[in-house]
Amino acid sequence: MIETAIHSTLAAVTERIVRRSAPTRRAYLDLIARERENGVDRPVMSCANLAHGFAAAGEDKAAIRSGKAMNIGVVTAYNDMLSAHQPYARYPEAIKLYAREVGITAQVAGGVPAMCDGVTQGMAGMELSLFSRDTIALSTAVALSHGMFEGALLLGICDKIVPGLLIGALRFGHLPMIMVPAGPMPSGLANREKQRVRALYAQGKASREELLEAESASYHGAGTCTFFGTANSNQMMMEVMGLHLPGAAFVNPGARLRSALTRATVHRLAAIGWKGDNYRPLGLCVDEKAIVNAAVGLMATAGSTNHAIHLPAIARAAGIIIDWEDMDQLSQATPLLARIYPNGAGDVNQFEAAGGMAFVIRELLGAGLLHGDILTVAGGGLWDYGRSPSLTGDTLAWSAAPAKSRDETLLRGAAAPFAPDGGMRLVTGNLGRAIVKTSAVAESLLTIEAPVRVFTDQEAVQAAFVAGELDRDVVVAVRFQGPRANGMPELHNLTPPLGVLLDRGFRVALVTDGRMSGASGKVPAAIHLTPESLGGGPIGKLRDGDVVRLCARTGELSAKVDPNEWRARAHAGPPPGAAGTGRELFAFMRLGADGPEQGASAMLVAAGL
Repeated sequence: MIETAIHSTLAAVTERIVRRSAPTRRAYLDLIARERENGVDRPVMSCANLAHGFAAAGEDKAAIRSGKAMNIGVVTAYNDMLSAHQPYARYPEAIKLYAREVGITAQVAGGVPAMCDGVTQGMAGMELSLFSRDTIALSTAVALSHGMFEGALLLGICDKIVPGLLIGALRFGHLPMIMVPAGPMPSGLANREKQRVRALYAQGKASREELLEAESASYHGAGTCTFFGTANSNQMMMEVMGLHLPGAAFVNPGARLRSALTRATVHRLAAIGWKGDNYRPLGLCVDEKAIVNAAVGLMATAGSTNHAIHLPAIARAAGIIIDWEDMDQLSQATPLLARIYPNGAGDVNQFEAAGGMAFVIRELLGAGLLHGDILTVAGGGLWDYGRSPSLTGDTLAWSAAPAKSRDETLLRGAAAPFAPDGGMRLVTGNLGRAIVKTSAVAESLLTIEAPVRVFTDQEAVQAAFVAGELDRDVVVAVRFQGPRANGMPELHNLTPPLGVLLDRGFRVALVTDGRMSGASGKVPAAIHLTPESLGGGPIGKLRDGDVVRLCARTGELSAKVDPNEWRARAHAGPPPGAAGTGRELFAFMRLGADGPEQGASAMLVAAGL
């Protein structure tokens, strides 16, 4: 391990976050200190309360009753419809066995919902997606509220699940906790081939059966989808924050190494409990430096833009305030080390084989672009995460990341990166503030200036594409897609038709107060636009034919309209609200949500965080 001076931008951004967050972070640390000293736990519970808590604990009943051994709460996002979470079915049984090996106990504290954005894309259910995160946070709080646990394991992987688990768990930040992943599915049909068939289908040149066959060959088994979307970005972030065991992110489900890592995780949680001399509560592990590390990891790997929303929300739950200017500055200082689909040809399994997260972390630490001195669940600071796990017989051990990438088309060192910056830019102007993911966009498309065509849903965009109305240079604006309007769905159904327009030689961009997420690809897109159109955001002033300029080089997003005319224009009225598929039940979350730069959460607003 060679200590490296921290990069000046990393130091400056971290210090700014520390200063900005000082009052709220102090209040948070006071909270978790009080919760440890005075909160509800087994020693202070009444006999009736306690008896309810271990009534069905079987062979662990005596140990839980005595209160002499640590009891772990398991919060699980298991369901067998979501491929990434299907492997969790047997985890509770295994965790209980692993716990007994070190003289502790475990109970399933509760389950949280886990929806699949891949299933709901383009459907009404997608309008529940973002607020499923807050529902997961609330469910996590319910699970941990019983006072039966001295630590917890959080079983979740995919898009809103990891942020939701963390947000809820951080309100019990006096407890030590470790995230438990299950890994990506083995590689199937290459993502580029899947993308090719999608483009053919969008043009009517492939049948539904051909498209379904391609999709089924790509998404074919248990585990996360193999592209670098939000789910796999979650796992990357947990590594750079030190909330997994080192190297746990991208080991396939069912592998012996995966079982060994889960076993070691249970044993490690026993070692960092609050009755020992190595107490590592979640609320101290997730500090300002860990949040900055998460942002840097996001930029270095071209991770999901969803985390421009999730990371501020996670941080707020720990009393930390981070904004898009912080993330923009970190992106400009962070070299792009990975090109994983959709920003490259390879998938996460190939990334792992090339050196994976151990290589990325080692390289960033060596460049002074990660805080190595954070409190990790593993114990030795972040340098421990520059090593990869392996099994020799039944013995789990970690070894140094490879000195050089095993595949430089996927992974490169900090001295010769794919790009000097991380590919996530803040753009601002008279249309508001938005995020652009530039890492997969051709250099020639970083500036688009063209007449706008305005829509209020993605179905209308697709219809206009099929009718040939978009066969020109065009900025497609899709409004009333923000958190308060309809829950801020991802608009992935727009990717194939807009990509086809690019392939036809037109200069095309997307501007929206909706989301695109980790599957954002080659189309330049200003997304998460804030303030959103509902309530008076300036995208509501756009009219068909206005010229819009999007420049990710200079950070500009503007309508080229005379300022006097712009000020005088009325805002467009919203389309009628929709009901069905449970959307009406989430109305209170939509109405109370704040902006995406703050985390797009009604729950955090109501909690005063």
